Amino acid sequence: MTSHTVIDSPYGPLTLVADTDGALCGLYMTGQRHRPPEEDFGPREDDLPCFGVAREQLSAYFAGELKEFTLELVLKGTPFQRSVWEQLTRIPYGETRTYGQLADALGNPQASRAVGLANGRNPVGIIVPCHRVVGSDGSLTGYGGGLDRKRRLLDFEQGAALFSS
Repeated sequence: MTSHTVIDSPYGPLTLVADTDGALCGLYMTGQRHRPPEEDFGPREDDLPCFGVAREQLSAYFAGELKEFTLELVLKGTPFQRSVWEQLTRIPYGETRTYGQLADALGNPQASRAVGLANGRNPVGIIVPCHRVVGSDGSLTGYGGGLDRKRRLLDFEQGAALFSS
């Protein structure tokens, strides 16, 4: 059984979901593609420790003060999806990678389409930075939270990275 809370962000309300062990297993935006139905989030419990840690780290991230999240995550997916999501966490703040580069990093250069599908199923947006993946020509491609949010997140990170250098 899971539980959830909703927090405000510069990108709209974010639904945080915790598993039965109290680890964060979901972060979903309003209108996000592949967002589970509300009833799958379980009861609302605003005071779980993992929600407090996530709230603090997200607040610092949105203030431009945090570049790498350190909270405990439980990512539920296939072994391939989890390997893609692990690669996403290795993309440095303020930088992007292509689907092909991620496929290469996984040792399977022909898997860029599969990488894109796994990227789109990322259950913990922002914290697992699927927004940092772009097309082979650098163009913005699909993003579960919408291309406008993706552009805003990338612009935010690249601007904050410039000011902290």
